[in-house]
Amino acid sequence: MSELPTRDAIVATAQESIARGSKSFAAASRLFDRPTCERAWLLYAWCRRCDDIADGQDHGHNMTMVDDAPARLERLSAMTEAALAGDWVGDPAFDALRIVAAETKLPPRFARDLVAGFALDAEDWRPRSEEDLYRYCYHVAGAVGCMMAVVMGVSPDDEATLDRACDLGMAFQLANIARDVEEDDRVGRCYIPVDWLAEMDIPPGEHMKPPYRQRLAVLASRLADRAAAFEASARLGTPNLSFRSAWAVLAAAGIYGAIGRDVAALGEHAWDRRVSTPAMAKIAMIARAASQALKRRALYPPAPRNPALWTRPREPARTLR
Repeated sequence: MSELPTRDAIVATAQESIARGSKSFAAASRLFDRPTCERAWLLYAWCRRCDDIADGQDHGHNMTMVDDAPARLERLSAMTEAALAGDWVGDPAFDALRIVAAETKLPPRFARDLVAGFALDAEDWRPRSEEDLYRYCYHVAGAVGCMMAVVMGVSPDDEATLDRACDLGMAFQLANIARDVEEDDRVGRCYIPVDWLAEMDIPPGEHMKPPYRQRLAVLASRLADRAAAFEASARLGTPNLSFRSAWAVLAAAGIYGAIGRDVAALGEHAWDRRVSTPAMAKIAMIARAASQALKRRALYPPAPRNPALWTRPREPARTLR
């Protein structure tokens, strides 16, 4: 019997995964202290692998339409449960989850909430309302924010800080949805609420057609505004983090916040090419984030969370239909 991979080997594979899957997250992760950095890579590797299995991708690229979505969901769910139980899975990404869950005492409900988001996509689910949109964003990104907070040392019982971490995930996903409207449309998906499309008199399935581009741009700007509100709330949670964790969070917030703002600024041309943040701009944002992290207690004084913002569920969802 061959020897099982070491933790170092699984960490190295996870580092490769984040380098291939997200340059922005890879850059931000290096701002953590080494133990937190490694655990962030491990968590990312599992999230990325689940997403790739669900969507037939390779590290988030070349998404395709799959004809066996329920089988893919069953597979990733079973491997996730095995990892959470502490079993050896045999897939580096799921063994990465096993390691990080054990080392951080990660609440299983957050991992299961993410899997529930993949279940929505497997069912070809579409949001009808803004509330539906937020619930989806929680399951595919807000829950990841909560897991990242635990990786950074936040207590699983610190609901207030977990709410702020969830807010950052929500901001990222709303920006992603605005940016990726065209890419999602190519594989038959649309995450813009049906109610919003009806409000703008855009027929179902035709939002990418030229006659509706200006109206679609209005909705993309709305998504960016919603993302900005969640981002602002997330920043108020950084005084509860260590300097290096706050630095990483604020850097990621700046980089992803720029994506949403750029989509809104480009209007109907937002989907002529995929919006991204140039390398030099990222460096400037990382430097700015260091200054913000040093002054975080003055910049982001204690304040109640905006009651108008959508709030994450406290218990795992049994069904999302």
